[in-house]
Amino acid sequence: MTLKQRTAVFKALGHPARLRIVEALDGGERCVQDLVQIAGLGWSTVSRHLSVLKQAGVLDDEKRGQQVFYRVKLPCLSELTRCLDRPSSRRSSCGTEGCSTGRRRD
Repeated sequence: MTLKQRTAVFKALGHPARLRIVEALDGGERCVQDLVQIAGLGWSTVSRHLSVLKQAGVLDDEKRGQQVFYRVKLPCLSELTRCLDRPSSRRSSCGTEGCSTGRRRD
């Protein structure tokens, strides 16, 4: 994934409603009607958020009859949100050589 593509992903995730939608899809695919209820927003607003997430490459969709089902295209997002939910003391540090410890070198 290029820097431009990664930037688009993070930009798409930068809205609380879109992040809520992605987290709702963590458990598996859902139809638009379910996502409207979960987000607590109007149909057209949720549709726009889904479009942004799809264009950024975060979501994939599949039409089945009259309904469209969405699913997360980037499974690594689940781990990212779980990492962010952990207390900062439990997040692993970089641990690789060459990383700055925040101390000045004289």
